[in-house]
Amino acid sequence: MSSSEAAAEQVGAGRVIHLSELLRSPLLARSGEAVGRVEDAIVRLRGADDYPLLTGIVAGVGGRRVFIGSPSITEYLAERVVLAKNKVDLRGFERRDGEVLLRADVLGHRLIDVAAMELVRAYDVELEATDGGWVLARLDTRRPARLFGLIRSLGGHAARDWKAFEPLIGHTRSNAWRRQSGRFGGFKPADIADLLEEADKAEGGEILDRVRSDPELEADVFEELDPDKASRLLDDMPDDEVAALLGRMRADDAADAIADLRQSRRRRVLELMPAPQRTKVITLMGFNPESAGGLMNVDFVSCAAGATAGTALALIRAARSVQPEALIKMHVLDENNRLAGVVSVIDLLQAEPGESVGGLMELDPVRVSADADLTDIALLMADYNLYAVPVVDGQDRMLGVVTVDDVLEATIPEDWRRREPAPRPVREIADDDRNAPWGGGML
Repeated sequence: MSSSEAAAEQVGAGRVIHLSELLRSPLLARSGEAVGRVEDAIVRLRGADDYPLLTGIVAGVGGRRVFIGSPSITEYLAERVVLAKNKVDLRGFERRDGEVLLRADVLGHRLIDVAAMELVRAYDVELEATDGGWVLARLDTRRPARLFGLIRSLGGHAARDWKAFEPLIGHTRSNAWRRQSGRFGGFKPADIADLLEEADKAEGGEILDRVRSDPELEADVFEELDPDKASRLLDDMPDDEVAALLGRMRADDAADAIADLRQSRRRRVLELMPAPQRTKVITLMGFNPESAGGLMNVDFVSCAAGATAGTALALIRAARSVQPEALIKMHVLDENNRLAGVVSVIDLLQAEPGESVGGLMELDPVRVSADADLTDIALLMADYNLYAVPVVDGQDRMLGVVTVDDVLEATIPEDWRRREPAPRPVREIADDDRNAPWGGGML
């Protein structure tokens, strides 16, 4: 039987140790002599379906930081760690790919609570013995309280499953391992944007690094970001990356982002953008941002009155790059690109495929000029129960579409956007945790 198997048999599956109990505990040789103290615990990430495996500890021995692997340890206990031998290999500790230092990387740091989509801080870690070895099983995210001079978690350890969190660990060599979870691809762009707005610089860099692996998701996230936050992030990116990102965004959002760039950068970024997107952005930048022209999306679907319902639906089906809200109605244009009417997708779906669009369309639809202000647009939408309003020039030629989400985004007060979520039903007794068992100064 190997030493690790013997340790598992001795400890027994289901045994739990809190990291706060393990840290600073004495490191004992097999003879019982104290040879050092535990400074950190190391786990190896193993993908989304497996709990990280405890591979060893970092110990302070004779003024040096050394690695001691689990096969060389016979007992992990709250009050001591016992070695299988009387001697310690004094080679210095070097982190390997996929390794996480629990004290340095997790304790006192924030992670993403996947269910609540918010950043929470880890105040303790639970290690649990299994038949395959010790694993990182749970996190305690409740702030400890000071009672009679001692630090205690409120109501004991209220630990939650490790898999309920997405870790943010600022260590480049473990990035590939963390990406194995694939969770970011399932997060809503608006939720990721909220996380970025709450995150500090290091956390934000980690989140952005994960998002950039999916260019389309990155574009969607930047469309949802607060303009000031987006501007600060773009300031830290090189011109070519900014141009590529804006080239994937909706033209109206890209135009807003360009306008927020330093004037010295705007021309350089525009010149690097794909030509079709650059043309749309320059067009939109010519309008007042709070007018219909500044709010509109220049991508929309249109057809002639002589087209059939089947043809119109095929055009809508093929318009995968157009904002979904702009596809609610088909815009019918005459030979001079003037707006002749609109027909709803519902009417097209309920009509026979060969039926003429001209016979289905609404004549003289509600429309606005490019200089219409936000209040007028909002009132029109409310009065006529519209999800989208076409924007036309002085000759009634179609310029774009203002959608209801654009109007809501422009009209919702800023303090509504920044409302804090309802607090969790946990009473915190004290905020001062500088004397916490993990050493303080980290939180």
